[in-house]
Amino acid sequence: MFRFVIVALALGMGASTAVRAESVVILNSEDASYSIVDRATRTEVTRLPLGREPHHLAVTPDGKEVLLASTVTNDLVAIDTTNGQQRRVVRDIVDPYQLGFSADGKWFVTAAYRLDHIDIYRADGFRLAGRIFMDGLPSHLAFDTDSKTVFVTLQQSNRVVALDLATQAIKWVAEVGKAPAGVIMLPDNKRLLVALTGEDAVVTVDPKDGAVSGRLQTGKGAHQFFPKGDGRHWFLSNRIEGTVSLIDTQDMRVAGSIRVPGGPDCMDITADGKELWITQRFLRRVAVVDLAQMKVVASIPVGKSPHGVYILKADATSPGLPIRAASTEPVTR
Repeated sequence: MFRFVIVALALGMGASTAVRAESVVILNSEDASYSIVDRATRTEVTRLPLGREPHHLAVTPDGKEVLLASTVTNDLVAIDTTNGQQRRVVRDIVDPYQLGFSADGKWFVTAAYRLDHIDIYRADGFRLAGRIFMDGLPSHLAFDTDSKTVFVTLQQSNRVVALDLATQAIKWVAEVGKAPAGVIMLPDNKRLLVALTGEDAVVTVDPKDGAVSGRLQTGKGAHQFFPKGDGRHWFLSNRIEGTVSLIDTQDMRVAGSIRVPGGPDCMDITADGKELWITQRFLRRVAVVDLAQMKVVASIPVGKSPHGVYILKADATSPGLPIRAASTEPVTR
């Protein structure tokens, strides 16, 4: 009953706090909340309750909603990608730490970091197709471009597992290095890149069998990727070192580095391509990087242990709505 009241409160507040496009949504993992930051003024304008331990988020295949995952309450809260309006709650998604959709939009996968399993759902209706128990802290995930396979890092056991989406069978499990976290499939569909948080490096992995074929040293605590948008360069947060590397995936070299203190983690880029927003896990802040200068130009206070970040997209058919002032009251659970 108490959980129902919290969900209802969140939906009710969301109805009155829609915001203008290109405001930024930040998940505060240890505050059970999410912040909305105005890009223009670079201030937090509201903070809303969100289950318990929200970490990551994912955009639906139609681009209309972004799903905010609450791990302990087993919920996905869907908000509108243009104005932040809360639209619905998807319940009974167990421990959705990391989540994502296959390229064809048919499959939805979650990694249950706390409970050691990977769930494969049919995206239409979030119908569970299979649950695969894998010890070693399932962490991050990536899909092949053919939507046949999902790859999941097992952070505690130094492995990556490849799962067949249609049959939910294990294709292979391979050791790749210490504490693998972020993983991406490159556009050629022939190379996986895996960030090794425990080895301060990125390794190249063959998606056919998990064989490691290359290695690139980046920075201490190599952790999470985000695409620059040109199909060739990816940003990589180095959480312990406090830097973000720009990786040229064609030549496999570090093409640039940005100093971002305080445990840089998840990232998103503004629609105009001018700014990279990065959560600073240890500082309760989100950093703004000017990409022309390749340096931090702002650092904005948000909630405790900010993790996932998403920049709301402009909707040409509707104007932005007024933003109300942020509450300074603590979130009650």
